[in-house]
Amino acid sequence: MPKTSPLRLGVNIDHIATVRNARGGRHPDPLRAALAAIEAGADGITAHLREDRRHIRDNDMERLKAEISKPLNFEMAATPDMVRIALGVQPHAVCLVPERREELTTEGGLDVVGQRDSLAPSIARFNDAGIRVSLFIAADPAQIEMAAKLKAPAIELHTGAWCDAITDDEPAKAAEEWRRIVAGASLAQSAGLEVHAGHGLDYATAETIAALPQIVELNIGFYMIGEALFVGLGETVKAMREAMDRGRAKVIAA
Repeated sequence: MPKTSPLRLGVNIDHIATVRNARGGRHPDPLRAALAAIEAGADGITAHLREDRRHIRDNDMERLKAEISKPLNFEMAATPDMVRIALGVQPHAVCLVPERREELTTEGGLDVVGQRDSLAPSIARFNDAGIRVSLFIAADPAQIEMAAKLKAPAIELHTGAWCDAITDDEPAKAAEEWRRIVAGASLAQSAGLEVHAGHGLDYATAETIAALPQIVELNIGFYMIGEALFVGLGETVKAMREAMDRGRAKVIAA
């Protein structure tokens, strides 16, 4: 029976802040959501501070770092301003992502190969500060290998194309994207990288990907916040945790 690493759940609270910012003011409070998610079983909290501050704000990151009892994963573009802010906040981890002002959500993986010269100093600064770095990338061998060369401790595989293909009822494309994820997770682990995954995951896809033994963390946000409107955030976190546990049990039983 293979030894399998525990699977962590990071809950992304960006869209609690989206709702708050629609009217201004202080409610609903992202910190309150983070505390509720942790109480229900989340292993960490993820929040993306964007250049345009469309959801999470600087003060949210400071409050989260000061108040939550679990690791804070600071999603960010690798710009000088964001690097400065993150080094000031001192989160447990940063996840470097591509960012375009006009996009609704992160649309693809970071081009680590094309941006290696600009990414290397930021990765080195975070490593020196004891902040774990993950790179949000597609399951592409060249990107994975470059992440290892740049000494990023972890990668987060972009699962959006796979999830979209399932939603759009495109089984051939979904199967192709799944093969890429499986191969990418294996390559990343062999290169000494810690493997995370996220983007577009729901209960069913989280259960499926949880069966990959190389993956140790899933970061999930938008779907869970949507479900929470109907059943509450605590129940949503518990249901996601149960789906992940079902998937992980398939590895242990294999």
